[in-house]
Amino acid sequence: MRDALAALTVSGLLLSAGCGSNSGSDTGSSQPGGSPAAPTGAVTVFAAASLTESFTTIGEDFETANPGTKVTFNFAGSSALATQINQGAPADVFASASPKNMATVTDAGNGDGTATTFVKNQLVIAVAKGNPKGIKALADLTRPGLKVALCAEQVPCGAAATKALATAKVKLTPVTLEQDVKGALSKVKLGEVDAALVYRTDARAAATDVDGVEFPESAGAINDYPIIVLKNAPNKAGAQAFIDYVVSDKGKAVLTAAGFQAP
Repeated sequence: MRDALAALTVSGLLLSAGCGSNSGSDTGSSQPGGSPAAPTGAVTVFAAASLTESFTTIGEDFETANPGTKVTFNFAGSSALATQINQGAPADVFASASPKNMATVTDAGNGDGTATTFVKNQLVIAVAKGNPKGIKALADLTRPGLKVALCAEQVPCGAAATKALATAKVKLTPVTLEQDVKGALSKVKLGEVDAALVYRTDARAAATDVDGVEFPESAGAINDYPIIVLKNAPNKAGAQAFIDYVVSDKGKAVLTAAGFQAP
């Protein structure tokens, strides 16, 4: 009888150990050792137009670092992107050029977690190469006959321009109001206007065609850039991995080289 009980006890211990071993091998999406699985699949990023050059580079670097991923961008004015997201446009990540437009998305319940500010940006006066009109300050933009382009006020670059002009006590009537900073910059590049208020990063990206004139009032109208995973993101793991890459040392190096400032 004692031998039978002993046999049953040993069998029970072996069965229990076997069950424990199976449970421990279920690591879900983690790699051996508990590290998260590498991101895969498509990642759709809605990003402010001023991020076009730097995010394109970061997207390529991210794909190289994570084989099996594909990053697709939708670059536009932050206000337009916020509207598209709130209307149900499928996207994984939103990178805005201002907290106000980010709040439009998060207040509607379409953000997942808390937005992270990853860079800042500052305005300059974009002028034709060589600055043929000799523009040195915001007040120069009021000269008779001078054509100026601004971003629309609901767009972050337009809101910043409005604030800077108010600080300088300069009133001007632009010949055009553009829906994103690239639109305003293109007017200068095409010679359709003499100057435009754009981000420093955009003027730097177009340095072969334009010069950027710094002005002191821009220091009081610096825009924060927040980024967030979206609530209905089809690829949340990929979205978070992309954001992690943006704020990594490699991502920061690209953004700094483009002229963005640390948050």
